[in-house]
Amino acid sequence: MTRHGELGTALHRWRDRIAPAEAGLPAEWSRRAPGLRHEELAELAGLSVDYVVRLEEGRATSPSVQVLSALARALRLSEEERRHLFLLAGQSPPAAGRIPAHIPPSVQRLIDQLGSTPIGVYDAAWNLVAWNPLWAALVGDPAAATGRDRNAAWRHFTGRPSRVSHTPEQEARFEAALVADLRSAADRYPTDANLRFLVGELRRLSSRFSQLWKSHITGFHESDMKTVHHPDVGPVTFDCDTLTAPGSDLRLVVYSAPPGSEAAETLPLLDVIGTQPMPAAQSGS
Repeated sequence: MTRHGELGTALHRWRDRIAPAEAGLPAEWSRRAPGLRHEELAELAGLSVDYVVRLEEGRATSPSVQVLSALARALRLSEEERRHLFLLAGQSPPAAGRIPAHIPPSVQRLIDQLGSTPIGVYDAAWNLVAWNPLWAALVGDPAAATGRDRNAAWRHFTGRPSRVSHTPEQEARFEAALVADLRSAADRYPTDANLRFLVGELRRLSSRFSQLWKSHITGFHESDMKTVHHPDVGPVTFDCDTLTAPGSDLRLVVYSAPPGSEAAETLPLLDVIGTQPMPAAQSGS
């Protein structure tokens, strides 16, 4: 069997082992075969159905790193399986010196199962690498953002628009924690070119970041309250916690609300609204 044939066999096997419900898809009693259909894998990975079929049949022979990374996330591959996928496709696995953006299956299950809680997942450099629909509905859909526009430190220190506001005390804690995290990441991944460029640009463009970086400030993420200014429901205050996924550098930012609070009552409404703006009310004639 050729290498491309082996790639198709592996993709088929990995696709068969994932139950639709595990991937957040509706279960159907009439399914003829276990696992994901081609169109379901294509939807999860952001690829065309035809391309997924051609990959499995060995007719698409040069998948890009971006395509392979999307397939690895959609198929919930382990780190070793992800490496095997890249090798089968004739690509070099991501260098060990680079910050990993891989989402372990256990973290992906957590995102899927906590659908009523807004969750965003960031890598060690604070790049947003995954989120659930309620996160997008609450803080804004990041799907169209690319590159540094998905980086929390870049957006904050360069003054990008945000729905989240901080008190001066909250902002000081947030900035200290961000800079401390980036310094720690730079120590762990000294050869990551993207991280070095990010830090260099932030030091050049933001006097506040440069000051904090040179001060070697220490900080950590505490449970805090954050106010989100939603364009349809107005300002709502949530509890915000930053959790670290065991065995990885991933950080899960979770918004929650006490039962019976205004914020708790707002979340189901946001689930309905999604990322679509509500139409303006029409005046009566």
